[in-house]
Amino acid sequence: MKLTFNCPVNSVSFGQVSVALLREAYNREMGLSLVPIGEKIDLSSQDPPVNFQKWLDLTVKDFQKSHDARVHPTFRLWHINGSIGFLSDKQALLTFYELDDPTDTELNILKQQRLVLMSSEYAVDIFKSKGLDNVKYMPLGFDSNNFSPLDKQYYDDDRIVFTLSGKFEFRKHHEKVLSAWVKKYGNNKKVFLHCALFNPFLSPQDNNELVARAMGHKKYFNVVFLPYMSKNSEYNDYINSGDISIGMSGGEGWGLPEFQGLALGKHGVILDAHAYKGWANEKNSVLVEPSGKIDCVDNIFFKKGQEFNQGQMFDWDEDDFIDACEEAIKRVETDKVNHEGLKLQNEFSYGKMLDRVWFELENL
Repeated sequence: MKLTFNCPVNSVSFGQVSVALLREAYNREMGLSLVPIGEKIDLSSQDPPVNFQKWLDLTVKDFQKSHDARVHPTFRLWHINGSIGFLSDKQALLTFYELDDPTDTELNILKQQRLVLMSSEYAVDIFKSKGLDNVKYMPLGFDSNNFSPLDKQYYDDDRIVFTLSGKFEFRKHHEKVLSAWVKKYGNNKKVFLHCALFNPFLSPQDNNELVARAMGHKKYFNVVFLPYMSKNSEYNDYINSGDISIGMSGGEGWGLPEFQGLALGKHGVILDAHAYKGWANEKNSVLVEPSGKIDCVDNIFFKKGQEFNQGQMFDWDEDDFIDACEEAIKRVETDKVNHEGLKLQNEFSYGKMLDRVWFELENL
């Protein structure tokens, strides 16, 4: 089977998944064509295999030379918004959904697909309840090429480090986490919080204002905000520097930083909801039960009345979050390594994911 990939190849989260799958295909010497979404191929965050860039360029040329829309199936990885067009009669769309009330526009776009793949069983169930019968669950993988445990001592004291990651936004509850955490642990020399929260879709000034507001315009010596990390190797170093990964997002399509943290053997404080439930459990995480749901409206990325991204997200109680942090600290003091978390590396891999993609496209 000749397969066409239609996906972004860059450093943001969608691009990271695309590159991981393409690298797996390259290592297997699989024949495929590539139609990159976006202006160019950008591997600047990666340390790619020798000749990988050249191979990608050849796959782009191959598409125009040999693609047959009637015969060759297409695997697209993209947002629902922007996926109404087709490169093939047979197309599977891998997309990510974070809320709970699909609009008529979103439903119509997904109805057109031969197959829709989602990395959240919660999202799959939502679309099935709306009458779609072409939606299936597909978990993501652990990127073992870019992320691995480091044999490195970061501090010469016994501090315990929490990490909070992802693009700073309302949906991810970053402001709520920061506010609750500093209220309990601010200027406590026993525990530190390392934050990688830069949102590349906002200006540096807007990023700084979000952080300042969340911190009550105060500074704490045990809360560190790291600059944007352009290399995966830097991000790997950041994740390894922590002991406890925080994942309290109200709506998530997977949660790559939190997932990678657990898979690297870090303990986790994770909300027991949405896509997190695909990989976080009571053995590898301290789970926080949601308290209910709230409207997901920030008037930046999520606005009322638009044709995309409407609905509610999960909320949680601050006391429950702090109780979970306390339990996670006890786990670290017992054993710094989350051995159950390490099992995620084998349970979820991009090799398994590519096998599944190939199987689904072959059987369209």
